[in-house]
Amino acid sequence: MSLLDVKNLHTSFGAVNVLAGVSFAVEPGETYALVGESGSGKTTVIRAIAGLAPAQEGSVKFDGQEIRGASERVLRPLRKDIAMMFQDPVGSLSPRLTIGSLITEPYRIQGMKDRDMHAEAKRLLAMVNLPTHFADRYPYQLSGGQARRVGVARALALEPKLILADEPTAGLDVSVQGELLNLLNDLRERLGLAMVIITHNLNVVRHVADRMGIMYLGRLVEEGTTEAIFKDARHPYTRCLLSANPEPDPDARLERIALKGEPPSLLNRPSGCEFRERCPFAQDICTQTPQWDVEEGHGLRCLAPMHTRGAA
Repeated sequence: MSLLDVKNLHTSFGAVNVLAGVSFAVEPGETYALVGESGSGKTTVIRAIAGLAPAQEGSVKFDGQEIRGASERVLRPLRKDIAMMFQDPVGSLSPRLTIGSLITEPYRIQGMKDRDMHAEAKRLLAMVNLPTHFADRYPYQLSGGQARRVGVARALALEPKLILADEPTAGLDVSVQGELLNLLNDLRERLGLAMVIITHNLNVVRHVADRMGIMYLGRLVEEGTTEAIFKDARHPYTRCLLSANPEPDPDARLERIALKGEPPSLLNRPSGCEFRERCPFAQDICTQTPQWDVEEGHGLRCLAPMHTRGAA
C-alpha cells in the first residue's frame, strides 16, 4: 500500500479550475518531485494534500486513510505524520519567537506538554547540523540557508512519515543548495522519510528524487523514474524543460528547445492538447484530446510522444 495516494484531484478557486484531475502515489521512504513552470499547480497540489487548499473532487489517502474532507477528529492524529516546509523560510517563522520556541511549537500544538522543550530544541538543531545555541536566536538573525534548516528541524519535530516541501532550495546559493539537499537525502535515509518536493529546479530533482511528475495547466503530462525521464523524456513539454536546464557536464551539448509564448489562461484552456499552441513539435493529431496512458511505469499524456519521432 502506498503511503500517499492522490487520485483525480480537482481544485477550483471561483471559476478557475487550478487542478484538473491530478493522480500520483508516493511509497514509504520515497522522494517524489513535482516539476513545472509557475502557475502549473504544483504548490496547490501539496497545499490540498495538507488541507490548506480546497479540493472539490478526488481522493487523498494517507496510510490508507481518506483525508480529503475528513473531520477534525480524523485529521488531528494524522497531522503529526505529515509535515509542511514552506517556500519562504523566514516569512513562515514568527519573528517574535526564538528558534527554540519555533521548532518545538508542534509539540505544544499537539498538546505534548510533558516534553522537555529545551532538550528537544537541542536535539532538533543537532539533526539539521546547527549549533545548539541557535535556540536563543530569532529568525532575523539567520541566513537563508540557516532559516531553511530551521524549517527542516520544525518539520521533523513530530517524527513525520511524509514531508511536503515547497521549493526547498529557492533563493539559496548553489553551494548552500547542495548542502541542504545532502541534508535532506541523509535525513530520508536515516529516518525512512517520504517526501514530496515541488520545484522548477531540475538539478534539485536529479539530486534527490526517485520519481518525478511533470505538471502543465493543473495536470500531469508525464511521470516516471527520475533516471528514465532525464534519459528519455517523452512529452515535448518535458523535453523543453530539460533542454533549458544547465547541464553539469561542461562537455555535454544539448540542443535548446524553445517554448512558444506564455502558458494560456486557466479561464480559457485550449481545446485538444492543452500544450499544442506552445509545442514546437505539434502535429494535426494534437487537436484531439490526449488521455493519460501508462506503459511500463512511465505515464504520459501525449498523442505524438517524442520517442515515436526518432528525436534525440
